[in-house]
Amino acid sequence: MSADVIVIGAGVNGLVAAHLLARAGRSVVVVEQRASESRQRDVGWVPPAVMADLGLQPSAIGLTVNDPWVVSALPDGSRLELYADMDKSVEAIKRLSAKDAAKWPEFCARLRRLGSVLEALYVQPPPDVETTDLREMLHLAMVGLKVRLLGRQTMIDLIRILPMSAAELLDDWFESDALKGALGAAGVMHLHQGPRSGGTAFGLLHHHVGCAAGVFRPPTSELSAVLATMPGVELRRGAAVQAITVDGGRATGVVLASGEGIAAETVVSSADPRRTMFGLVATGWLEPEYVHAVQNIKCRGVAATLTLTLNKPADFRTLLVAPSLDYLERAYDDAKYGRVSKDPWLEARADGNVVTVHAQYAPYALRDGAWDDARKKAFGDAVVDRLTAAAPPLKGAITACEVVTPKDLEAQYGLTEGQAYHGELTLDQILFMRPVAGWGRYHTPIAGLFLCGAGTHPGGAIAGASGRNAARVILRS
Repeated sequence: MSADVIVIGAGVNGLVAAHLLARAGRSVVVVEQRASESRQRDVGWVPPAVMADLGLQPSAIGLTVNDPWVVSALPDGSRLELYADMDKSVEAIKRLSAKDAAKWPEFCARLRRLGSVLEALYVQPPPDVETTDLREMLHLAMVGLKVRLLGRQTMIDLIRILPMSAAELLDDWFESDALKGALGAAGVMHLHQGPRSGGTAFGLLHHHVGCAAGVFRPPTSELSAVLATMPGVELRRGAAVQAITVDGGRATGVVLASGEGIAAETVVSSADPRRTMFGLVATGWLEPEYVHAVQNIKCRGVAATLTLTLNKPADFRTLLVAPSLDYLERAYDDAKYGRVSKDPWLEARADGNVVTVHAQYAPYALRDGAWDDARKKAFGDAVVDRLTAAAPPLKGAITACEVVTPKDLEAQYGLTEGQAYHGELTLDQILFMRPVAGWGRYHTPIAGLFLCGAGTHPGGAIAGASGRNAARVILRS
């Protein structure tokens, strides 16, 4: 069997790349190791440019923005609810701090302007800072002009805020522990860092991209599920890739775990960079400097997912347990030393009788022992205790609890170290340095082999942008 293009992985970025290449006239085969379609929704802003290129309307992908976008459980039993509606959020914050409520609109407006800068960067391949190509130089100039037109204050904010810790930024604006905890959680999402770590203010801004002013959680959609049923590409499920074949320094296709070979002129991997280059390619084709750089991608998974089954519907749609920056930092302190957090920060989403919980920090690599059934149960019990303390009606209602650790994510889904974003979104791993410096534009040292997953620019929580950017680069190659 042969095709023009083989795409490895039927996640949102892989499918976006596949359909855009097919719309350009290429014959495309998508190979996916999982035999059945994932029921998980895609998390992240879907850029309008992705939708336009695919010929889709927002109504077609089940785009959902939770409102309130966060409901934070507070130690006194009350809850802080923040909304897309600025006035409603101001009223909610006023109950905690009149000063913070007065500052909220300006804080939101300034971060929204910064978010618009990232949006412009995210819908294009990352800038080539060494380019002499006039088109690339024009792109860089247009981004610079956009920043300039946003005004002097935005330029100052961009330079000042990006390297800051989330805690420094939030302490600079607010006094309420509850408000700072709710925002700080977004700054450390899927990071092996705490809110007092440098650069985590960027994490807060990243999760604000594409959102309305005052909303700091990305929407969800069914984009990948819609693309999986669209005609134009051949999607083969239950087709795990064993190896990418290379001849004379050029990718020539893939070999499946079944032994079947598929030839192609172009291979596009939406798997994470380390898994692609070390798990699927013979490293003899790679230069030592490149091998060293990919080996050193920070890919430290720190989040577990719990699925709770209830005997009645939950009394909330979303619930955050992150009452302060100090709480978040203490939760990170355990993971920093290879321990499972005794008091993890939690974000729970309810759908009828099922509650899905993001639980952080549960590190992939443990200092003493390994992730076994006993440790998973102990962590699950700790999460349930913390969640039921925040939502007492859950007590006695939980009939089943499934814990998926970073180790499980690696084993089941091929995510290196269980890192959901294929590499942490730190300042040294963004833009043209994602996945590694010198190879940030979807190419690899092997001709005809490209990367298109969340490990490339712009990263996780931006649904389909990496796939679209990669497809554009491939079509120009």
